[in-house]
Amino acid sequence: MAPPPQRRTHTLTDRTQVSGASAQTVESPAIAAGTSDATESKALLSLILDSLDQDKAEEVSPIDLRGKSSIADHMVVASGRSARQVTAISDKLVERIKAAGRSARVEGKEAGDWVLIDAGDVIVHVFRPEVRDFYQLEKMWMTTPDLNARTVGSA
Repeated sequence: MAPPPQRRTHTLTDRTQVSGASAQTVESPAIAAGTSDATESKALLSLILDSLDQDKAEEVSPIDLRGKSSIADHMVVASGRSARQVTAISDKLVERIKAAGRSARVEGKEAGDWVLIDAGDVIVHVFRPEVRDFYQLEKMWMTTPDLNARTVGSA
């Protein structure tokens, strides 16, 4: 008998879990039906980028993770000028994601230095500039062609 198909699920502490038929996980309808969710992922990315632009996030860098990691299809790194702006950007983004019928989990909102928003197919990091410079997530995830690409919202 063949093993049950493996499915990608997300949690904030353990990004990728492999689950069998008996696991207690909730899947997106596209994954459960066996259809491609690339269009859904791009629509979510577009919604996130539009929200960050509306709320004046700075140095917005979308990173394509397809083929690099199973944690998500895309990652977006952005900055706010202060802890208050980081929190406000994050609050509005989560509100817009939920209004679009998607779920989003949030970590780090209390401090306002680095807020992580896990929207399933897209993971968003909103930093204060000093914290972003310290961790340099873009360097860890971007390949050479990605590093040469112009970031959204920069000159």
